[in-house]
Amino acid sequence: MNSKLKEKLHKRQVRDGTMESLTSSLSEEKRERLCGLLGNVELTLLYKASVHGYQASAFHQRCDRQGPTLLVAYNPSGYIFGGYTSVDYAQSGQNVTDEDTFLFSIQGKIPVCIKINSGHKARYDDAGGPNFGQQLYFCYSNQPVVYHQGGNAFSLNAATMYGNDTQMIECEVYKVEQSSQVSTEEKPWRNVLWTTERRAELMEMIRSHKPLMTSVSRVRILMIGPVGAGKSSFFNSINSIFMGRITSKAISGSAGTSLTTQFRTYPVKDGRGGKPLPFVLCDTMGLEEQSGTALDIEDISSILQGHVPDRYKFNPTAPFQPEEQKMSRPASLQEKIHCVAYVIDATKISLMSDKLQEKLASIRRKVNSLGIAQIVLMTKVDEACPLVEKDLQSLYVSSYIKSKVQEVSSRLGVPVSCVLPVKNYSQELELELNCDVLLLTALQQMLNFADDYLDDVCPMEDKPK
Repeated sequence: MNSKLKEKLHKRQVRDGTMESLTSSLSEEKRERLCGLLGNVELTLLYKASVHGYQASAFHQRCDRQGPTLLVAYNPSGYIFGGYTSVDYAQSGQNVTDEDTFLFSIQGKIPVCIKINSGHKARYDDAGGPNFGQQLYFCYSNQPVVYHQGGNAFSLNAATMYGNDTQMIECEVYKVEQSSQVSTEEKPWRNVLWTTERRAELMEMIRSHKPLMTSVSRVRILMIGPVGAGKSSFFNSINSIFMGRITSKAISGSAGTSLTTQFRTYPVKDGRGGKPLPFVLCDTMGLEEQSGTALDIEDISSILQGHVPDRYKFNPTAPFQPEEQKMSRPASLQEKIHCVAYVIDATKISLMSDKLQEKLASIRRKVNSLGIAQIVLMTKVDEACPLVEKDLQSLYVSSYIKSKVQEVSSRLGVPVSCVLPVKNYSQELELELNCDVLLLTALQQMLNFADDYLDDVCPMEDKPK
């Protein structure tokens, strides 16, 4: 906490006569992580259950009509969890609509954010203890407990959120105010030009790109990632930009198992009836935890080396077997993969299982052995961070997204500079400048990385003069 914020908090505590008792249980590091979800804010402690009591009346006496608030609960298992609402508590007896509401859980250093599902009420504003979506109740029945009633307002897993430990050792509520101490124009941790000129420049750079090798007419980029991470959606999004409208050529969605069952190579044209652009996006089945399901390491190895034909349908119980005739000769450089893009859902990074992480590590080892360039697309950044959902241009001033980029880097063993946050088109009906800039920046970087690979493997005489 900076010195001015400490001074402000000190004055308020002295004024309220609570200097001795109202001490926040949040460490400075975790406070900063939570503020990263909310943007440039100050947190002022209003209510502390161990001091004021777990009764609903005590909560309302301290927290009613205070504006946006953040509830933070602590349990004996070491979980720190709670929720945010931007609408006042007022004991109105009404259901509250609040699209900004979210739940969170801090496991270790990184918070998991669970946004309210579309079309659901954020909470019921009565005289009882705080609740979220009439699904998760804090200080239930005036006791130091959490009660999970079930429901659909939040996609909530009790084991993930609070370890199924319903006892609370503390419950705090903070008033959330926009900070007056820090400029709203914080220094971004990456520089991006969010302009129509930059979008046009990126599109022209991609159109005019010429692979480093004369024998390679189009760069082949392989997208690999867990089921539902957004591989097919990335192709659809890139295709939409160059078509000038939202398209849905590749099958995409949110099914529990992979919607892509074939190996597909997707060329992209420069507008309807236009020339093919100098890259091909290759899509595969989504990765799953269990061995013997979906794509296996042998299949990926065959794809990387250019042996798998377009529209080949994978057999989850048996790896791809190249034809003997094709195996007798190495694939040409044109047929091989020149860049691998791992596609990772930003909302599920902290939930990635050890099995899935090990599968990704095995793939990375294989890709490394072939010297192929690698990059990570971190999708669904708007779903991961409420600040970014409000304004995509907040992406590179969000400390929460920065922490997720660092976590992806650590889990996959890639440099931070190789992790690129993007937002695919999913429910939009029109193209949007900020989405386009992020997507095109990522694609341009893939083309650059593919050139690095070609530069490494190609003899000098094959390169254009």
